[in-house]
Amino acid sequence: MLKNIDPLLTPELLHALRSMGHGDTIAIVDANFPAAATASSGPNANAVLVRLPGANATQAANAILSVLPLDDFVPQAAWCMAVVDDPEANLPIMDEFQGLIKQHEDERFVLGKLERFAFYEEARKAYCVVSTSETRLYGNLLLMKGVVRTAE
Repeated sequence: MLKNIDPLLTPELLHALRSMGHGDTIAIVDANFPAAATASSGPNANAVLVRLPGANATQAANAILSVLPLDDFVPQAAWCMAVVDDPEANLPIMDEFQGLIKQHEDERFVLGKLERFAFYEEARKAYCVVSTSETRLYGNLLLMKGVVRTAE
């Protein structure tokens, strides 16, 4: 245990978060998502796969966002998977993701949506894939790491 560090942030996950650089992405995915296949294929075929059994996607996102800055150098730094056949739909989990982003960052950061297969493709580029026990559909989130600014 560490002081002021969410206990969901396992040693493996903390190592991955600290190892990520500016512009790297992390995928937080639900129990239906092909996490192992995603982490072992695509442009980043040796992505870090972290399993958080018992944690849902919003719990994982809350813990990760407590230490991970979002990238404010790009127009979009957070994405969820759009609902198939209804891309404009906003599910409760999407609102929860947006609320967590607002809580940990500020209102500049708006949750974007990616079509299902576009989300899969972007997740295959992630530095780390965090597999949760989330059972709600569309409990998937991509976050792009930003920079920590120090006082000058």
